[in-house]
Amino acid sequence: MTSWIEAPEGGRARGARALARAWVEALIRPRRLFANGVAPGDQAPALTFAVAVAAAYALGWIVSDPGVVPGVVASVPVSAAIAFLVVVVLVAPVGLHLTAAVATLSVILASVEYDDGIALRDRGGVSETVQVVAYASSPMAMAGPPIPALRVVCGAYAAVLLLAGFRTVHGTTPLRTLVAGLPPALLGYGVGYRVVAAVRSLIG
Repeated sequence: MTSWIEAPEGGRARGARALARAWVEALIRPRRLFANGVAPGDQAPALTFAVAVAAAYALGWIVSDPGVVPGVVASVPVSAAIAFLVVVVLVAPVGLHLTAAVATLSVILASVEYDDGIALRDRGGVSETVQVVAYASSPMAMAGPPIPALRVVCGAYAAVLLLAGFRTVHGTTPLRTLVAGLPPALLGYGVGYRVVAAVRSLIG
């Protein structure tokens, strides 16, 4: 079967089917996705993907734990709909770009080397970093239900995908990959998707 990531140049496929295929690729063939599906300047599909993951997470949380919905209005279903829209329209895009900003700084820091003076190793651009952060979040789509162990597993997998993505896209060594990947993983998945809180719940 032809993969959606075989020829990313010129714009990748859009739509629900393409999102689903991208999600499956990210989970089971991450190196292939990062090698072939991350293209300079092609951030729009990645942003859509990150919003879809956040939407799935929020929907899973709201459905499994209605008490988490803030009382925006008297009607609980309306309050839930408003909270869901806020996540999709505001929280997810802002969270992605904030995490990507931290990731960009971390990648630059990890690229510093000394060779007759301070220099930066060759690496991918900011656009590629944003895309890696977005696609690496794929496991968090399943972490909506407030089950600490589930969130920890999903968060750990997302962090592994992020490290694999940075190593593939930026060509970093193992140590440099850790330097580049751990800060955005902690912020984006640990704080943003409440994996840190889940860890605290597990260790009591």
